[in-house]
Amino acid sequence: MNNLVQKKYAPATERNRDSILDVLKDCLPDHGTVLEIASGTGQHATYFVEHLPNHYWQPSDPDQNSRNSISAWWWDVQLNNILPPLNINTQDDTWPVENIAPPLPITAMVCINMTHISPWASTVGLMKGAARILPQDGILYLYGPYKIDGKHTAPSNELFDINLHDQNAEWGIRDLNDIKDLAMEHGLSFVKTVHMPANNLSVIFTKD
Repeated sequence: MNNLVQKKYAPATERNRDSILDVLKDCLPDHGTVLEIASGTGQHATYFVEHLPNHYWQPSDPDQNSRNSISAWWWDVQLNNILPPLNINTQDDTWPVENIAPPLPITAMVCINMTHISPWASTVGLMKGAARILPQDGILYLYGPYKIDGKHTAPSNELFDINLHDQNAEWGIRDLNDIKDLAMEHGLSFVKTVHMPANNLSVIFTKD
């Protein structure tokens, strides 16, 4: 594989990966397969598996170039506990992961920086998928910027939200209350939020 061609790089990933990893170490089940939705470049996946040796990591992304990048990052680390990336679009009624058996059962789902850079229907699909796939007490972890009670948490987030809408009218920073209500509709209970650097939040749910 020509890594120079295939590998994508997101500077923000190196800035946030350790703070995210700290939360994951605290909230993930002790073992199992973690299904990552919208893995993007693959940097998070290959970094996290180095530090979570009791877990398998199943990356996914609907974009072929992103899946190529995930594979390219894997080529650098070549760890046995990261699985080949899957083509998962959360808006689909069934996901490819539902037709395979990972080495360990899926006990958690992780979705980083997707809910605001996708249509609302993608977040609806994410919750539906979590309801189908997660076991009882399974964990859904979300990360990104969110509004709280209809208000942005920082001026920079408000400017970012305007920029997102300019790029795509269906994108935008979501209100945390809407996320919680949607999760509840699909049998997921809110556990807690953790304030993160750069005005982001970790949001954790568990499957009822």
